[in-house]
Amino acid sequence: MKNCILIGVAGGSGSGKTTVANNLVKAFKSEDAALVEQDAYYKELTGLTLEEKAKVNFDHPDSIEFELLKRHLEALKNGEAIDRPIYDFTTHSRKEGSVKINPSKIIIVEGILIFAVPEIRELFDVKIFVDTDADEMILRRIERDMNERGRSFESVKNQYLTTVKPMYLEFCEPSKRYADVIIPRGGENKIAIDMIISNLKGYLTENN
Repeated sequence: MKNCILIGVAGGSGSGKTTVANNLVKAFKSEDAALVEQDAYYKELTGLTLEEKAKVNFDHPDSIEFELLKRHLEALKNGEAIDRPIYDFTTHSRKEGSVKINPSKIIIVEGILIFAVPEIRELFDVKIFVDTDADEMILRRIERDMNERGRSFESVKNQYLTTVKPMYLEFCEPSKRYADVIIPRGGENKIAIDMIISNLKGYLTENN
């Protein structure tokens, strides 16, 4: 699409990056902004039992089908619609069907690892990193996983200690160096979000 801008929103699990990304999208007409979530691109774990799937390291780049994500982002930038996968976190597998996402003037992509993978990172015109204290992130993750994904406290705690925290320190946190904008305190930082929205609206005005 002519004058399409691709914006990446990264940060740790529970950092508030999803809130930031959603607030950015909601500030525009549906035809002007679209959201693509990295989490929809978890690889299909065919042949594994539910118990085996639960032991997979979902915070490592190898767990994401980045090749498909890259093709989809390139298609959107070229003005082509995509069929985004649907991922079920309770069964750790993709659902049947897909979500059609049409090309827009603003494409926002959110995910933990999108700046840690060079071939994805280089696609973005603007890179935003949501930086939040670790204690806040774990509390938010516990609340989300227990309320929205049917997880027990014990399973959330074990996953955090064995994969989430180590992978954040190895892949996500170091990718902050590639960010153009860093937002502290996540979705609570209304001033930072409003400033980004104002700049994007200026971009739309200039390119209409």
